[in-house]
Amino acid sequence: MTTEASVTTEDSVSIEDSVSTEESSAVRSADPVSTPLRRIGVMGGTFDPIHNGHLVAASEVATEFDLDEVVFVPTGQPWMKSGPGHRVVTEAEHRYLMTVIATASNPMFTVSRVDIDRQGATFTIDTLRDIRAEHPDAQLFFITGADAVAQILDWKDVQELWELAHFVAVSRPGHDLSVSGLPESEVSLLEVPALAISSTDCRSRVGRGSPVWYLVPDGVVQYISKHHLYEDASVEPQSITAPSMSTESVEATVTETE
Repeated sequence: MTTEASVTTEDSVSIEDSVSTEESSAVRSADPVSTPLRRIGVMGGTFDPIHNGHLVAASEVATEFDLDEVVFVPTGQPWMKSGPGHRVVTEAEHRYLMTVIATASNPMFTVSRVDIDRQGATFTIDTLRDIRAEHPDAQLFFITGADAVAQILDWKDVQELWELAHFVAVSRPGHDLSVSGLPESEVSLLEVPALAISSTDCRSRVGRGSPVWYLVPDGVVQYISKHHLYEDASVEPQSITAPSMSTESVEATVTETE
């Protein structure tokens, strides 16, 4: 009898311990804190063309803020760079494909068409809403140029912008960085040496026949040559048929680091 009672007691303790362990495990798995949110960078820009400075900036931000992914978002036809006195921005599909080529070697980088495919005028708020819809459980970091930070308060639905993403303003060393008047908890500043490269200089070099090797990714150099981009302002680039392209774009146009 004593032996049976002993076995029963030990079995009971063993079962209770097992149940307790299973319940504890279930609680941990259900605890949202145990599963960190994905951290995704969103880098908007004209990317005309995308260059190594953009890629280094994205990589530096990814490292500094422990990002899981950086989504590059080429603009459609930027309204801020159109009209008299402004150069003709290269066709959106060319800029999209150059961005795809440039980012292909880094598994952390992806490219989104949300701004290219969206009809009508679009703004950064629309970009972030679309990215949020694709990644509802992620924490977003919008990567922008430091010069654009001063203009953020004039952007559409600025209060919602703070709710959708944390803003990271990147700049070349020596540039005067300031978040005066902006919520410091929503904006971070980061110096990136490679930002001395600019899309404007890359276009100018191609136009005068100078090489852009090592300024832009190799695949982009070949793409520019194949499609005769930037060779002569009077020559229109070869056309590429693309699904619906928007004719206006976002404030993110000013985020490109020229």
